[in-house]
Amino acid sequence: MSNAEPTENIVQLGGRRAWIIWSLAGLAFGYAFFHRVAPSVMVSDLMSEFAISGAMLGTLSALYFYPYVLLQIPLGAMLDVVGTRVLLTIALSIAALGSLVFGSATSIEVAYIGRILIGIGSSVGFLGALTLAGKWFPIRKFALLSGLTMFVAMMSGMLAQAPLAIFVSQFGWRSSMWGLGFFGGLLALLVYAFVRNEPESHKTKKKQKDTWKNMWRGLARAASTREVWKIALVAATLTGPMLTVGGLWGTPYLMSAYGLERPEAAFYMSLMLFGWAFGAPFTGWLSEYIGHRKTLLIGGSGILSLTLGIIVFLPNAPLWFTVSLFVLAGASGSAMVTTFALVREIAPADISGSVVGIVNSMTVASGALLQPLVGVILDARWDGSLIEGARTYAESDYRWSFAIVFASALVGFITCLNLKDGTR
Repeated sequence: MSNAEPTENIVQLGGRRAWIIWSLAGLAFGYAFFHRVAPSVMVSDLMSEFAISGAMLGTLSALYFYPYVLLQIPLGAMLDVVGTRVLLTIALSIAALGSLVFGSATSIEVAYIGRILIGIGSSVGFLGALTLAGKWFPIRKFALLSGLTMFVAMMSGMLAQAPLAIFVSQFGWRSSMWGLGFFGGLLALLVYAFVRNEPESHKTKKKQKDTWKNMWRGLARAASTREVWKIALVAATLTGPMLTVGGLWGTPYLMSAYGLERPEAAFYMSLMLFGWAFGAPFTGWLSEYIGHRKTLLIGGSGILSLTLGIIVFLPNAPLWFTVSLFVLAGASGSAMVTTFALVREIAPADISGSVVGIVNSMTVASGALLQPLVGVILDARWDGSLIEGARTYAESDYRWSFAIVFASALVGFITCLNLKDGTR
């Protein structure tokens, strides 16, 4: 008599059910990323609606990132303790509620609350998708699933540019937020109905108290490792331009510099995310192929610094040239995905979740810091002009405000040169 486990309890990794489960989690991250960049096509509407300055608008957008950053570090252990299914369902419900609050806000303070709730609810998507990929697929497919997760996010970001800009122009920004709220609620129901934490045949018993204790120990060890923070800084400086320029200030810059209508400017700006979308899986594959993470990070950070420098210091460039630079900036910034592999190679295996959490939190922190700083610089250079109650800034104001983003990229490039090589 065989002692083998009954065949009905054995689930083939990477099968149809696995793809359905991962797809829902990947869609949840796409939903989170859509929210991340959506304010970029609502800049004039929000400034006029709430009578706020560029700095306040930057703060409103960045409030998404603050809770997101704080939650990333302990999230890996929380996913193990609570489970991806429950945690992702709760998170999506909170994001949906935040969307409805934001869309119904009649004061900037209520809008702040809505944006914070959206940030809290968006924090689980990326790590949740990676966690499910690790449990439902063979290990050899993890890099592919990581790249595909980022691809879904960037495609969602592109939808939050020109298509959303057209919708906002036709139906208003409030209707857009209400629609996002209902979609988030539906997605939460689908996640709860179909997602499972891991195959039945792979389940293991866990001691919850030990898990929480190990989480705090792992976080302490990870936080005390200098190399982890250097890698996290590089990841942040590679991501910051995409979140700050591509995610908020790039669309109004193109409108000011080239006299474009909002949908057209949003389309051109979405091409920066297009560059990232295809650069991320390619860079991940190339990283595995050549086995040298540091080389790719130096190249990506160097090209990103160069493209941003040209944008800042070259006035009156043709539109096609500027858009090409944004696409190149997106593609080169996507080298960020390599930092997750690098940090896992230089850290002990038992704290890999903690170090990945630190790196991911820093990537989001870059947007939280740079978005308001660009707004502050814009306000400092503002000449007092208004259109329909919203502040307007000159092309040169945007370029010089982007100098802070350029400076951060240079810091990242210099830091890359001093990283330990993560050769496999």
